[in-house]
Amino acid sequence: MSIKRLSIFFLFAIGISAFVNQVHGQEKFSGKAGTRIFDRDWKFLRDSLQGAEKPSYNDATWNQVNLPHDWSISDLPTPSAGEVSGPFSHNSIGGAATGYTVGGTGWYRKAFILDPESAGKTVSINFDGAYMNAEVWLNGHYLGIQPYGYIPFHYELTAYLNKPGKVNVIAVKLQNAGKNSRWYSGSGIYRHVTLSLSNSIFIPINGLHIYSSGVSAAKATVGLELTVVNRSEHPALISVYTNIINSHGKVVGFLNKSLSIKAKDSTLAKYAVSLTRPDLWSTETPTLHQVTVKIRKGASEMDMLSMPFGVRGIEYSSKGFALNGKILKLKGGCIHHDNGLLGAMAIDRAEERKIELLKSAGYNAIRTSHNPPSEQLLAACDRLGMLVVEEAFDIWHKQKNSDDYHIAFDSWWNKDLTAMIMRDRNHPSVIMWSIGNEIPERVEPLGIETTKMLLNRVHELDPGRPVTSAICKFWEGPNHKYTWDRDTPPVFAVLDVSGYNYEYERYGPDLAKYPNRIIVGTESFPNQMLQNWREVEKYPGVIGDFVWTAFDYIGEATLGHSKIISENQPQTKTKDVWPWYFGGSGDFDLTGVKKPSGFYRDVVWNKSKIEMMVHAPIPHGMKEDLGQWSWPDEQHSWSWPKAKGDSLQVRVFSRTRQIRLMLNGKKVGEQIIPDTSITAVFKIPYQQGVLTAQALEKGKEIASTTLKTAGKPYAIRLIADRSVIKASLNDLSFITAKVVDENGDIVPYADDFKLNFKVSGKGKLIAVGNGNPEDLSSFQAFERKVWHGQCMAVIQPVYIPGEIKIEASANGLASGSLVIHSK
Repeated sequence: MSIKRLSIFFLFAIGISAFVNQVHGQEKFSGKAGTRIFDRDWKFLRDSLQGAEKPSYNDATWNQVNLPHDWSISDLPTPSAGEVSGPFSHNSIGGAATGYTVGGTGWYRKAFILDPESAGKTVSINFDGAYMNAEVWLNGHYLGIQPYGYIPFHYELTAYLNKPGKVNVIAVKLQNAGKNSRWYSGSGIYRHVTLSLSNSIFIPINGLHIYSSGVSAAKATVGLELTVVNRSEHPALISVYTNIINSHGKVVGFLNKSLSIKAKDSTLAKYAVSLTRPDLWSTETPTLHQVTVKIRKGASEMDMLSMPFGVRGIEYSSKGFALNGKILKLKGGCIHHDNGLLGAMAIDRAEERKIELLKSAGYNAIRTSHNPPSEQLLAACDRLGMLVVEEAFDIWHKQKNSDDYHIAFDSWWNKDLTAMIMRDRNHPSVIMWSIGNEIPERVEPLGIETTKMLLNRVHELDPGRPVTSAICKFWEGPNHKYTWDRDTPPVFAVLDVSGYNYEYERYGPDLAKYPNRIIVGTESFPNQMLQNWREVEKYPGVIGDFVWTAFDYIGEATLGHSKIISENQPQTKTKDVWPWYFGGSGDFDLTGVKKPSGFYRDVVWNKSKIEMMVHAPIPHGMKEDLGQWSWPDEQHSWSWPKAKGDSLQVRVFSRTRQIRLMLNGKKVGEQIIPDTSITAVFKIPYQQGVLTAQALEKGKEIASTTLKTAGKPYAIRLIADRSVIKASLNDLSFITAKVVDENGDIVPYADDFKLNFKVSGKGKLIAVGNGNPEDLSSFQAFERKVWHGQCMAVIQPVYIPGEIKIEASANGLASGSLVIHSK
């Protein structure tokens, strides 16, 4: 985890700080050394006003919000039929790229008081990310600007703090202006903020680097690089006590060390601790140790740092990627940073749930396309055993949009890249750094020199992990002068691992020419997952595949579209796809519902023996329009009341060759799947009942899957992802609301019901939504239409433990309810 002081674990765990009291609208903090959550009770206004950085500015009428916060997911103030709905505007500057959401300028302000114990301490404020062009003031004093919206940054506040007991005011101005993103970025302080107080001798932010070497089942060496700062007027002799604690709470390694530090100086100490028979971190057993470092000067404890880490070894070669000495193929997915219904808000549980769902679907790796993720997402990957390819940039010198990061790259790349590596290099889940994605100048002399520059800087900061960059075919227009075979070898020669976007057909030919090249499929089309995965299985030098994408995300609207158009209408591309607002290419939709491509992937990855999908009826004279990232409009359903005897396409996925289809106990089809495929396609006249697909070997059934026609809509059924949660703003309960028949089975065609939600007790409703790409309703309303028979409500607890009751009702349905317990 990157929020590293021990007190922060306490804050995250229960959401209540012993350091914090509410005092007449200001937050009062103890002056005790440590790090505190700084998320509560900010004032916010979405406006480009002047003078709000001044402490005397009157913000009494501003909205009160808690962080993380994203104003672009909030409703726009002036809805207009067909033009403005919920947070969406047809006139959005970002258009389809950002899902028709709106940026603009916003201000945040927070008043706080430090008690007398803070005197003489170093005080810093730490932002994990704020989108974008974040300018920060303390008591009217300008602290600086951070242009890139995905990077952690911090400022020392000490020089501009008022005396203990007096009110201080932090002001933050954010400008999400112009065309600056190719996907939904969100707007605001959308990740956590912390406040750190340090004694005169302390470990600075990112001052401890932990890594493993010589890893085996028998032993491992844990290397530590510790920076200690002495702010006092006198030299100091200090003692450093280091303990390594295993997952059972046992001390398995320790070291005591003396350091001498000059006055007003710092020192870097490097040392190592040997472990015998360590518990190794892996995707299957993500065992975490804890490193605790205490600094003492005489009898006084000056600082203490406690941090989880994993003991694991990684190796890359033309033989493949090895984790702890065992070859492992990367079953990967690309993800953007948003959390669907919550926008860009990086609430801890939302980040964790995303990784849980991907892990349950068989993924063992993610690529954080195309920017550094939140600290909380990486912490979840550490806990759950998800490998991470962490990406820094989508743009270098040449723009993709007029107002994107190319404006800041020359001045900021080193600061931003350094901030990413320094924050995240202790995470065992991170196994590779990516320095770029589909960079326009990627094979030009400028691009190759930039590749070398970025790669060298990464290796300086973290020599233990390889560097990649995602290289795509040349899409720059019909007049580009580049070719793959001639122009990509120089850049691949620089990279440690060669990232290929949508180029699986080149794996074999390129490895024949360059047998020592290590390849990873950094992006691939969902509808080519079988072809990609067979290449991964075939070539040791191809270490894995990352599909675009694992999760649906707001923005890049209609990228994975499935539309019905006239048979005579050409398949056209348009930049204006209103009212579509999200990409649609994920294995999971915005609410976390598994989509047909995810079931197909289960068979590709041998997670399932057989799966079956039914295509939605296509009206006479019409056809389906699909894009490169699209999946056919299939459902895991045999409930089609409008079909009325029409023939429906049924696709059965299996690695078993012989497939039999049964409808109401009678055989209606049998096929042998060719070796080049895992799909059997049937056309079956629709008839209510039970449809069963059987996988046969030598005529005997080895696996089967069944779809059953649902009855009429009868009631609402509520299902919580967890029934017991923490009484903390960092926890959430995701409630799936299903329209079910009398037997409790979902009615997948019941899309006409609008559900009304009511929440009482110690929690609140913070988001509603569904998987419909054209539903532009508010995410913050208390009502939502179902899509394919279901929708979702997200509940956030308050700080007071107790029961949270959720009720859902709709005309013509029996209501549903459940109780969540927060502790």
